[in-house]
Amino acid sequence: MSKRKSSSVSENASKRAKPVQEEEEEDENVADGDEDDPLLSGQVQCTREVVSDAGIVESITLKNFMCHSLLGPFTFGSNVNFVVGNNGSGKSAVLTALIVALGGNAQATNRGSSLKGFVKEGESSADVSITLRNIGRDAYKPEVYGPAIIVDLRITRDGLRTYKLRNKSGQLVSTKKEELMSILDNFNIQVNNPVSVLTQEMSKYFLHSKGEGDKYKFFMKATQLEQMREDFVYIKTTKHVTEDKVGQNTECLKDLKRKYLEKEDRYKSLASLDEMHTKLEELQKQMAWALVAEMEKELEPMKEKLRADRHSTQKYDEKVEEWKNKVEEAEKKYKQIQEQLEGITQQVQELQPKCAELKAEAQKRNSLLKSSEVTVHRCKANLRDLEKDKVQLSSRINDLKLSISQTTGAESQARTQRMEQIQAELEKLKHHISTLGQQIDQYQHACSRAKEEQGKMRREHGVVQRSIEANRRNLQTMESSRSNRLRRFGDHMPALLTAIDDAHRRGQFKHKPRGPLGYLISLKDPELALAIEVCLKGQLLAFTCDNHEDERVLQGLMTKMFPGGRRPTIITSQFLPQVHDTRKKAVNHPEYPSVLQALEIEDPVVANCLIDQRGIESILLIKNRTEARRVMQGRNPPRNCTQAFSKEGDQIFNNRSYTAEQTRANYLSGDVEEEIRHLQREMENQDAQANRFQQHMRRLDEDLKQNEGLLRRAHIEQKTTKDKATKLELELTDLQNVEEPQSEDLRPLEEDLQEIITKISSKRDEYEEARTQMTDHKASYEKAEREYKQHKERINTIAEEADSIKEELSKTDQEAMKCKHHKKHYDEKRSAHLRNIQTLEANLESKERELQTSVSKATEICPERLEVRRTARSLDSEINRLKVKISTQKQQQGNREEVVRQYHEALESYKNLAQQMKNLNSFIKSLDSVMNQRLQVYAELRRFLSARCKYYFDSMLAQRGYTGSMTFDHKNETLSITVQPEAPFRCLDEFDVYMDMVNRRISMDMMLKVAAGQRYRQFIFLTPQSMSTLPESKIIRILRLKDPDRGQNNAQRNQDEDQ
Repeated sequence: MSKRKSSSVSENASKRAKPVQEEEEEDENVADGDEDDPLLSGQVQCTREVVSDAGIVESITLKNFMCHSLLGPFTFGSNVNFVVGNNGSGKSAVLTALIVALGGNAQATNRGSSLKGFVKEGESSADVSITLRNIGRDAYKPEVYGPAIIVDLRITRDGLRTYKLRNKSGQLVSTKKEELMSILDNFNIQVNNPVSVLTQEMSKYFLHSKGEGDKYKFFMKATQLEQMREDFVYIKTTKHVTEDKVGQNTECLKDLKRKYLEKEDRYKSLASLDEMHTKLEELQKQMAWALVAEMEKELEPMKEKLRADRHSTQKYDEKVEEWKNKVEEAEKKYKQIQEQLEGITQQVQELQPKCAELKAEAQKRNSLLKSSEVTVHRCKANLRDLEKDKVQLSSRINDLKLSISQTTGAESQARTQRMEQIQAELEKLKHHISTLGQQIDQYQHACSRAKEEQGKMRREHGVVQRSIEANRRNLQTMESSRSNRLRRFGDHMPALLTAIDDAHRRGQFKHKPRGPLGYLISLKDPELALAIEVCLKGQLLAFTCDNHEDERVLQGLMTKMFPGGRRPTIITSQFLPQVHDTRKKAVNHPEYPSVLQALEIEDPVVANCLIDQRGIESILLIKNRTEARRVMQGRNPPRNCTQAFSKEGDQIFNNRSYTAEQTRANYLSGDVEEEIRHLQREMENQDAQANRFQQHMRRLDEDLKQNEGLLRRAHIEQKTTKDKATKLELELTDLQNVEEPQSEDLRPLEEDLQEIITKISSKRDEYEEARTQMTDHKASYEKAEREYKQHKERINTIAEEADSIKEELSKTDQEAMKCKHHKKHYDEKRSAHLRNIQTLEANLESKERELQTSVSKATEICPERLEVRRTARSLDSEINRLKVKISTQKQQQGNREEVVRQYHEALESYKNLAQQMKNLNSFIKSLDSVMNQRLQVYAELRRFLSARCKYYFDSMLAQRGYTGSMTFDHKNETLSITVQPEAPFRCLDEFDVYMDMVNRRISMDMMLKVAAGQRYRQFIFLTPQSMSTLPESKIIRILRLKDPDRGQNNAQRNQDEDQ
């Protein structure tokens, strides 16, 4: 191809157009370089080799980069380098690492969208090290880096990129990317420019790109015109930011001008002080006597209040005495009821052992009665069977006597054998009937025992079911209190508190009620929850009000919230802002806390209510039950201690103790989840117990059904056996009636009859004896049962009486506590009243002394008393204003230099900022002018680069013998390229097939004319015409082909079709 193009250019140089000749002359060196021998070309390059210095790549090393654990180090030459290898050997990885390490982004490599994709799978980071030559006049900081710059890049698994720039010896110089950018700018390294680094994807994109806009973008990027345009945009943006800053500084300039004018006003304004001093002295005289007048006015109401308070002291004394008498009466009544309750409790304890004895005796009598009933039934059945035997045997004897003469000897022997056989079978049947009778007695006894056990199990199962229901309700309450602890105190409590808040906001309460009290307290020690809950009892659900009007409003709200249930208690007592002083009446034990000490109560009203109603300051909490009894019931019980409670809820007094019925805390337990788990475990145990009861009851039902079935089968079998025996007896009787009545045959029967009569007599005596014994046992059982029930009823009556007495005792206790609270309240009010009188007297005396002192001071200031109508406060305000004004004027006159200095500083600041604004505006104008010039230069440079690019494009086409065009449209940013190859010959087939003679002649003349003008090109025309009309010429050659053989062609065509 090169030889053809060379010969064509040399031989036909004169035949080509002039522009092509000029382009070939300008690019002669390039064309010669393409045509020279490779060896000769290499020698010429060696003689003309120019050593590259700054910026070339000396070596590169990759570690854990892409899919390669280690590549390199690769050492490159200073000119031409070929990196060869099979697919997957790492050629593209080296180029990708070069782009990324020298600041390129991941998209520029066309190998991934993120840097973390370049880290080898399973590794934490990838490393790239590149050594750049730093020699020559373009070297970057050679005194710092030396002859080479080492760029170390590390990419982490998270996609973070860190740089380390080292000198030739490996010492770290910088870790900033800005330093790397400076190095790249100095060396003019552009890894994102496809002219510098052309990747496979970019070259493929350029070759396959059909869009003219894409070609234009490639041109802009390759010539760095795109970077220039982006710089112009950045400068324009910066200019807008500067203009915004100028606008902001304009506002600051206005503020500075205002401050400057203020300083100027201070500078110009000065006034005198004599008149203000005179006025100040007059105001001070008026102020002195105004203070005296106001103090005299303050003394009058204090004296009047002191007289009224001294007169009302007697009322407080009467109230205190009244409530003291009520407290004594309530305590006396409480002591009487308590003694009565102790007596009843003692009676119950004394009756309990006897009740247990009577119950055991009744059960014993019941067992004897059942045993005697079984004996009577058995004797009765035996007697009935003997009577039947007697009747049958008597009938048989009579029948034998009547039929003795009707039988023969042989028949008599046969009958005798049959009778013996029947008698043997009858003996067996009687023995079987007796056995069945015993079995029936056993089955009946087992059925009665199973029915009794069933009744007992049903009662116990009912108790367990009621306990399960109670625990289920408690569990629901606990689960609902997970999100709201208030629900422990009842499902209606949240709604009640919301209603109380709404009523308080509407002003229906003078003071907002507190409650429930258990919700407003917390425990210091969670182990004491049960003890405190048993101690406070129903007061945990109670509410407290300040007055009776609030109590009536709260009662109305409770009626709505608790329409059919039991409503919480309401305690009415005046609210005080401080907790009662209980140091004199409280128990103070070195080891055990009181209930008050064990609680955390933030609201004083709640603490005072529990102190008044329950006396929690005098109740000890002792975890160990034995220790509590030792402390309380010893010789020296704690002072001021009324009672104590153990961890299990036991209540211990000085002379008695009570066991708590409650086993778990329902309201005060801290760990809700633990309580829920405990209830769940208890319910699981109860469910298991209920299941065991049900299984036991099912087993009892099965046993009862089995025994009843066996009893029915035994009765049926007994009846069947008796019927069979009766039939055999009838048959035996018939045989006996047929036999001859011989004396030796009748004698055994008569003996049997006599024996049966004797047995009947004996069995009847036994039956009567058993019946008499059963009657005696029944009478003794009924008597024992009656005594047990009477004793049990007596205990229940006493217990019910004790319950009513307990309730009365509780009410009396509450009444006594209420009386104590009122007495304490009036004691405290009387003490506070007396203290107020003392305080008032002291204040009055102090005020009188202050008045004398004020009169003395006022006389010193102004000997004559002045009648002042203004208040001391207004005079003091005017004096202060006047003093401030005088001080201000003194400061202005005394520091004139400071005022002048501040004025000049403000003026200087204003001028400086104004000058800066002027300079910035001038800079913006200059920048606009420079930008306009730069944009013109940018357009000229773009036009020049476009022309240069077109020139090189035409030159390259001319070297290869092609023609084409390159058109730039800078307005629409498009680049169109067309190429037409300059082939050495032209071929045209049957060009005149549809022409007439005239047109054919004209066309032929035109083609010959063009061919004559292009002697360097070959033309081949194919036509069916003879061309005999053409003129003879050296440049025209006519090749005539032989006509084809039609027959031969047809034979050949048929052969082809057969094949």
